[in-house]
Amino acid sequence: MHKIPQTALPAALVWCRRDLRAADHAALYHALRAARQVWVAFVFDRDILDPLPRADRRVEFIRESLVDLDEALRALGRAHGIQGVGLIVRHGRAQDEIPRLAAALHVQAVYANTDYEPAAVARDAAVRGALAGAGVAFHASKDQVVVDTDELLTGVGKPYGVFTPYKNAWLKKLEPFYVQAYPVERHAAHLAPLPAGEAGGVPTLADIGFETTNLAALKVQPGSAGARALVDDFSDERIDRYDQTRDFPAVKGPSYLSVHLRFGTVSIRTLARLAWDRMRAGSRGAEVWLSELVWRDFYHQVLHHHPQVVERSFKPDYDRIKWEHGKAADALFAAWCDGRTGYPLVDAAMHQINQTGYMHNRLRMVVASFLCKDLGIDWRRGEAWFAEKLIDFDLAANNGGWQWASSSGCDAQPYFRIFNPVSQSEKFDAHGKFIRRYLPQLAGLPDAAIHAPWLAKPLDLASAGLQLGRDYPEPIVQHDLARAKTLERYAVVKAGAAPGAKPGR
Repeated sequence: MHKIPQTALPAALVWCRRDLRAADHAALYHALRAARQVWVAFVFDRDILDPLPRADRRVEFIRESLVDLDEALRALGRAHGIQGVGLIVRHGRAQDEIPRLAAALHVQAVYANTDYEPAAVARDAAVRGALAGAGVAFHASKDQVVVDTDELLTGVGKPYGVFTPYKNAWLKKLEPFYVQAYPVERHAAHLAPLPAGEAGGVPTLADIGFETTNLAALKVQPGSAGARALVDDFSDERIDRYDQTRDFPAVKGPSYLSVHLRFGTVSIRTLARLAWDRMRAGSRGAEVWLSELVWRDFYHQVLHHHPQVVERSFKPDYDRIKWEHGKAADALFAAWCDGRTGYPLVDAAMHQINQTGYMHNRLRMVVASFLCKDLGIDWRRGEAWFAEKLIDFDLAANNGGWQWASSSGCDAQPYFRIFNPVSQSEKFDAHGKFIRRYLPQLAGLPDAAIHAPWLAKPLDLASAGLQLGRDYPEPIVQHDLARAKTLERYAVVKAGAAPGAKPGR
């Protein structure tokens, strides 16, 4: 059994948020090393949950992951001869529940992992203040990123604003220390049994006012067990082909671990270590995948240093753009949300997110570009739709991605680069396999016609039993005309374009 230092705290509480696992958990590790007795808690925070629809895949994913976490804690306790260990779960406002629970448990400190979102920063400040008033310390640890927001700055001490120099500095800084796991198991003898009167167990969805979704039917496996299964599947061979397969939505190319990263059912250190080791062994696929993990750190440091991006453009000039508004714009936005634009790849992608809560990364760029640069709709409206629908919604990445697509963000796509939804479809879903999955009414069209049905031969339409305007909509906008209008719309920021830059497709 691990010996506790004489200076150890009598008791501590670990507050889980975006870190729903027991292994390689920074806050849990630090608490177990510092205190003789440690409890672990999670709060279904009403400030977050109350505005959500009653059937929300994320809430169900969290609930099922908590069941997995509860059992993992019980198993850790049993392995050290401690019965009755388990997860304490509350439903209320976290900034009220955590100080109340800390007082009831008579702990001297609360440990948590840092959350970088502005609302979470404000919540944690309120909790820290309430705890301090009661003489309880609040300790926050880096756990959500590999390199923290202030660990990597430019030579003049400023945060990076361009990805490639950030990535180069990130890779140069990387060493085994940054991806080393926290050995929680070694100190788990300090886990405390649930206090008297605490029933333990995780409330049902109905207990917290929510309903079951189609999560199980989608074969999304929550918790650390689900994450391990995906890591094993991806690392077997697919990671080495990631660079060749990641852009094709009908191919099993991605890792599908984004939701597990979002809720911390897998450690970012585990994934970065896997990618780094494989990259150094010569895997180009692992190198490209590691770059995606670096993008994640990059967007978190952007959000931390520039919290105004939640409401405004990173590049202030882009807030001068006049977006479409009024009833006509609302109708265009509704068509985009529902997958009724008349552009099959865009519509199939929107059906994917609406039906499953997931969208392939290439398609996220395509549909975002289409909304902003074909329809002229404010990127913030699309960002909010993704925030409601995506099971892997992460504010930093979602905001960064949308600002990238609208050219308003940090190291964004140039404003004159506008994805052509037809050529994107022909390039990345050449045989229409993805389109046919989500738009079965187009299944009878030949491959060459499925990307732009309005250009199909009448005989092909008849053979497919397809009547445009009845079975599938005509395009709600002409891409070439929309592109020209977008270049005019963005003229207010044209002066900010790179010298010598030429418009492209």
